Amino acid sequence: MEIIFAKRLKELMIENNLNQVQLAEKANLKQNTISSWLKGKKLPNITSLWLLADVFSVEIDYLIGRKDY
Repeated sequence: MEIIFAKRLKELMIENNLNQVQLAEKANLKQNTISSWLKGKKLPNITSLWLLADVFSVEIDYLIGRKDY
């Protein structure tokens, strides 16, 4: 799941023209947390997944690789 999540997060950030700082502000998260996810060092908790899904208007299942679009 780590690789898929990091890849999809990166893709969504590019599609939405967001850098780590901008995403952190939009999702009310810390930039270093997003950095850790993108590097595959950590995985988000369910609350963070909900926030990201809302920011990007996608389903959590897409973020974690259980669904494709």
